[in-house]
Amino acid sequence: MKQFEIPPEKIRPEAHLFRDLGMDSIDALDWFAAMQSEIDLPIIEKELKMIRTVQDVVDYLVRNLGKNAEPLG
Repeated sequence: MKQFEIPPEKIRPEAHLFRDLGMDSIDALDWFAAMQSEIDLPIIEKELKMIRTVQDVVDYLVRNLGKNAEPLG
């Protein structure tokens, strides 16, 4: 979260991205765009609209990481 200058101690599962961490909707979109390019995270707009907390982000990552992965072999 260095890009957004958020102190690590503020990042907790229950932290609200906008109220607690001071992000705005553009910051959130930039963050997800960076994750899309860096870790091949698929962007699912319908789900992104429901993300409000750090735990929501973690849950999104768990559900969606690897969806773009190609099978081995």
